[in-house]
Amino acid sequence: MTSAVDWDVARSVAAKVNRNEPELSPADRAQMDADFEEFTARAESLVATETGLVSTAGAARGRVADRAMWVDANINAFQRLLKPMLDQMAEQPSRLGVGPKVAGAEVGMMLGWMSSKVLGQYDLLVIEDEDPEQQDIVYYVGSNVAAIEERFAFPSRDFRLWLALHECTHRAQFTGVPWMREHFLGLVHETMDDVDPDPGRFIEGIKAAVDVKRSGGDPLADGGLTAVFASEKQKELLDRIGGLMSLLEGHGDVTMDRAGIGHVDGAPRFGRVLHSRRQNASKFVLLIQRLVGLEAKMKQYAQGEAFIEAVEAHGGRLLMDRVWTGPDFLPSLAEIRDPELWIDRIQTVEPVVA
Repeated sequence: MTSAVDWDVARSVAAKVNRNEPELSPADRAQMDADFEEFTARAESLVATETGLVSTAGAARGRVADRAMWVDANINAFQRLLKPMLDQMAEQPSRLGVGPKVAGAEVGMMLGWMSSKVLGQYDLLVIEDEDPEQQDIVYYVGSNVAAIEERFAFPSRDFRLWLALHECTHRAQFTGVPWMREHFLGLVHETMDDVDPDPGRFIEGIKAAVDVKRSGGDPLADGGLTAVFASEKQKELLDRIGGLMSLLEGHGDVTMDRAGIGHVDGAPRFGRVLHSRRQNASKFVLLIQRLVGLEAKMKQYAQGEAFIEAVEAHGGRLLMDRVWTGPDFLPSLAEIRDPELWIDRIQTVEPVVA
């Protein structure tokens, strides 16, 4: 079956977007490889001590990537996660509105732009029949890390450990909570299974977005274009995914700061600078962030941290740790925004582990 997206075109376009990527010198690359090998292992231990989440998947492995490697890893992830939706679209090419090459170019533009911004990422996908050495990797985009360190005069060893703490927290969430990976991927697959390739669905989405705008709302606020064109069932699923991601991102930031105490000098400054960098992006960058849902993702950090702070103020770390009991204890997006709703609800919920 012909794919609805030409992935070779996506790779080619992403490469053109990043044709001016700065290269690390051999010495700098060797030092960065050594640092992230050391700091990924160290961060895993510090995160386990701080959170009590111990990975059941073996030792964490860090890998310094260039932007092309990061794009390849994400294209592989897209091919796996989006397969149900892409198969539907490939079966009805006359209804797509764009061909595979155009779709590939659009994906390539998005991934190329994102690859120039990302510092680290944990690849949570694990496929049993694929090479285990190419899976369950904590990626660090070397040129981006080096550029940030140089621009803001960050001490590299402290900054690299700080980054590793955040990404290793995400790995602990997905490999130290037995049901988390399957639950998250199940939500994504269910969302993709409900995709309707009928262009009429997109027209309905545009009309609904216009109505929201006329009433003074922001149709892109909760997930960019994805949320605009989602069906009612998908919106419910996206709400659950949004609540989960807010929790995980907020927990990542909180853990990164707490686990780094006594080990990372300058962490508050790192956080302030990166936050200011996101807030002061150009209007074009902000528009792209809104369209692809990254603006909503950025809000997840702050909302997730505020949720954790409110829950711990009410019942301490013991209450907060109940989120790892089972899927029924995860907060919805509404509960992330109003923690009292979650606190009230879980008093009557029995854990049901997926």
